[in-house]
Amino acid sequence: MSRREDYKRFIVFCLASLVIIAQAAAFAYVWYDYYRGLIEEPFWRKGNWALIAIYALINTLFSKLYGGLKVGYLKKIDVFYSLTLATICTNVVAYFQITLINRWFLNVGPMIEMTFVQILMIILWIFGSRFIYSRLYRARKLLVIYGDRDPGDLIHKMNSRSDKYNISGKVHISFGEERIHKMMNEYEGVIIWDLPSSIRNRYLKYCFDHSIRCYMSPKISDIILTGTTRIHLFDTPLLMSRNHGLSVEERAGKRILDIIVSGLGILITSPIMLIIAICVKAYDRGPVFYYQDRLTYKGKEFKICKFRSMCVDSEKQGARLASKNDSRITPVGRVLRNLHLDELPQLFNVFKGDMSLVGPRPERRVIMDEYEKEIPEFHYRLKVKAGLTGYAQVYGKYNTTPYDKLKLDLFYIENYSLLLDIKLLFMTVKIFFQKEVSEGVEDTQVNALKDSGEKVSEEKRS
Repeated sequence: MSRREDYKRFIVFCLASLVIIAQAAAFAYVWYDYYRGLIEEPFWRKGNWALIAIYALINTLFSKLYGGLKVGYLKKIDVFYSLTLATICTNVVAYFQITLINRWFLNVGPMIEMTFVQILMIILWIFGSRFIYSRLYRARKLLVIYGDRDPGDLIHKMNSRSDKYNISGKVHISFGEERIHKMMNEYEGVIIWDLPSSIRNRYLKYCFDHSIRCYMSPKISDIILTGTTRIHLFDTPLLMSRNHGLSVEERAGKRILDIIVSGLGILITSPIMLIIAICVKAYDRGPVFYYQDRLTYKGKEFKICKFRSMCVDSEKQGARLASKNDSRITPVGRVLRNLHLDELPQLFNVFKGDMSLVGPRPERRVIMDEYEKEIPEFHYRLKVKAGLTGYAQVYGKYNTTPYDKLKLDLFYIENYSLLLDIKLLFMTVKIFFQKEVSEGVEDTQVNALKDSGEKVSEEKRS
């Protein structure tokens, strides 16, 4: 199995290298054919090669950041978004690099034409690489082992990636461990779905002992352990969990990043915010901004500011989450929500220090209280400042259950770094183009809070 995995990694590396080399070749052509001749002091041969190598390196970094080189992992449309965004970012950097070399702006036309050619390359590469990958590696045959809670929702999600996962069977733990062990050996991997910790650990050890690939849904305690520090003072291994949120140095670095980026963001987006304000006001003559009390670090309340996207009396009957086809959302508001532009005024909240650029999204106290009735750990999110974007926004959806959002936010808190903040900011640009991230709660969806409560109950029993 390990040799098969090594071979797969080599194939993925070759396919990823192909698209990077092709795009670097396109840049080399534009450089030699146009820009090099306009530079007052042309490079020697090694200088030209170095410039092309730097282009390939920057393109690789952006492509890896956005996940564009994960052949066979992401959906084709996600790979397209990722690589296209990486290409645009790389070409912007390359153009300014050429501008600095020339000490003056040059015609941007060839770079724009090159970008369109590279996007065509990306499309051809996506279909070609997916064809090769799918022929070499079929979907992995998996067995789901579950307890009291039926894994139907998980199976539905994984079946949406039938090119990667093949849920070939499921078995309840009441079937017996020895019989399940025999079944596990007939599959290429197993999914352990919300089992009591003692039972789950036995299956994990069996998988480790027999080199069986294993997927599992982590519990809150599992996520907390991801942020622990290993201690080697004794001959007995110890893990230390500080459990105090961010350190003083981390908070200081985060605040500096917030001030710089939010300040630049306000300056750059001011014309856009002015146009939006005019559109909101012109539609129904109501107020442009919508203010609401939200919770941030240690439960402190602040006034969050958004462009109003709903009718003026939208909460006359009390607070409730927006649904996918919510009649309270105005036509202007629907456009703003789809493009996430209603959140722009929160840059002022970030600049003031009410919230951060990256962190768990702030909730209203009334909503928070309702969540905590079913999920007592929900207040763990308040160990850091609320954010304009966050881990749960990048890797989840609007209608992700509160319990799963809590898990994602805890991943962020326990594994925090300034580099993670920067990565999530770049990833946020990508989700602007993904409509599913801004979906509301489905009108026919089972109540998310109730579902979360069932999950917590299952965890407590374990």
